[in-house]
Amino acid sequence: MGILEEVIGAVVAVEGVKKLDPNASILTEGIAAIAGYKGVEAITEHLENKEDDSKEGDNPQQPA
Repeated sequence: MGILEEVIGAVVAVEGVKKLDPNASILTEGIAAIAGYKGVEAITEHLENKEDDSKEGDNPQQPA
């Protein structure tokens, strides 16, 4: 996972907060940035785990 993806997640979250509350405080925007950063990290990790699980499930020689 690249830093670019994480930064984009943070920026998108901050922009979303600004759309919902144009008068949001800097603290609210900071919390949104952290949530966006961590959210991208969690989603990427989940998708990687799901991909690994599907690769393991495709092995026909795997014992039941």
